[in-house]
Amino acid sequence: MRLPVAVALCLAALPAAAQDWDCDKPADLPQQGMNWCAYQDWQRADRALNVAWPLVVEKAKALDEINREYHPEQANFHDNLLKAQRAWIDYRDGHCGAEGAQYTGGSIRPLIENSCKAQMTRMRTEELLLLLEEG
Repeated sequence: MRLPVAVALCLAALPAAAQDWDCDKPADLPQQGMNWCAYQDWQRADRALNVAWPLVVEKAKALDEINREYHPEQANFHDNLLKAQRAWIDYRDGHCGAEGAQYTGGSIRPLIENSCKAQMTRMRTEELLLLLEEG
């Protein structure tokens, strides 16, 4: 009975310790802290992408609606956008998994994979935002 309580207390303390890590000073962090900060960076990048995505989808659907009147067979901006996004997610995960696999068994692997995902997600967000400016 005491073991589950002790485990629960230890797990409850983990987020508090993680929140004490200063991601602006990575040289002062243990590897676990650097891994945590890389994950947080990826999550911020992912949230930004998820803000841009519905805006681009809305534009794609609106343009498809307009184009259907004149070119119904070519009104497929939304379909192509969705196909590209699904392929991009698969590519990002595979590419970053390959980068991380070079460090299999090492404590740095999460840092490598999450840093890769953050960078690629930021680049994809820029691509999506460019679509809003075009057309």
